[in-house]
Amino acid sequence: MTTSDSSGPAILVEGLRKSFGAVQALRGIDFSVGRGKILGVLGPNGAGKTTAVRILTTLVRPDGGTALIEGRDVVRQPDAVREIIGLAGQSAAIQEELTGRENLEILGRLYHLSKARSRERAAELLERFELLDAANRPARTYSGGMARRLDLAASLVAEPAVLFLDEPTTGLDPRSRNGMWGIIRDLVSGGTTLLLTTQYLEEADELADEIIVIDHGKIIAAGTSETLKDKVGGDVVDFGVVDRARLQAAAAAVAELSETAPMIDADDARVSIRVGNRGSRAVVQTVRNLDAAGVETTGLALRRPSLDDVFLALTGHQAAEDDTGSDGRRGRRRRRRRSGGPGRDDRGGAR
Repeated sequence: MTTSDSSGPAILVEGLRKSFGAVQALRGIDFSVGRGKILGVLGPNGAGKTTAVRILTTLVRPDGGTALIEGRDVVRQPDAVREIIGLAGQSAAIQEELTGRENLEILGRLYHLSKARSRERAAELLERFELLDAANRPARTYSGGMARRLDLAASLVAEPAVLFLDEPTTGLDPRSRNGMWGIIRDLVSGGTTLLLTTQYLEEADELADEIIVIDHGKIIAAGTSETLKDKVGGDVVDFGVVDRARLQAAAAAVAELSETAPMIDADDARVSIRVGNRGSRAVVQTVRNLDAAGVETTGLALRRPSLDDVFLALTGHQAAEDDTGSDGRRGRRRRRRRSGGPGRDDRGGAR
């Protein structure tokens, strides 16, 4: 059996490939994660994020390549890998007819903890995740945020060295999402290594030490949040349009000022343009052009590029944000696209 190399990364992936029929979910990806670090994996639905997580957690066998977790091979040593990892998937994997306390105690027993230690561990986690008041209620009565916290608590019962969170905040309201971010930071400060997949670009910006961007099964960029933003280069002028019917007119009015085609967010009635290093001069000219076109705006500002801008610059489309509520109904899908053509379909890969 391969032993852990304390000098090596907690996660090492080389040439990982996986296909489902004609769909190439992963096309030879390479990355590593240092101990006690957070790797953010960005990409839209169909990019291959979840496929990568399922391979790394021994749920799916790859077609090729190598994946090591603390030096243990996910294909040749799956049992050894399972002993040191935790997983919280996109949907809460808890037994709804059981109480929160029962869910955690049963998992402790499945991990071969003693009965006493299982009870102790459940109590620790219920307190840590602020679920003590609901500990003896059936999990089916929990809100979406409470269910996600219980699911994350369940993934930590065996105190894993490496934790995989697959879109852990999908469907949560902003308050619950911020609470989950705090929990994640606490885990990593305690030494846990974490791989986090997300469609929320601000989530990766807030949490990740390093970020990889996956699109159609390939890693198209990697680095820190700041180094990725530097790839876009320069500043962004962003403004809202009072009359939604004039969004296209607004984009046309400022197109000559941008290094690339203007970006239109139809849901929020906003337009963004990349203006290089022209800064305040570009702001002045933007105002003049919009005034000449008779377009009334709001909230015009000059800012640094965001990860949203990075993703759009790299792929030509935005990372889809599918907001699903705790009742399972699909919320709105926000999609930003370049002016002058339809948005590119990003559903073509395995999730």
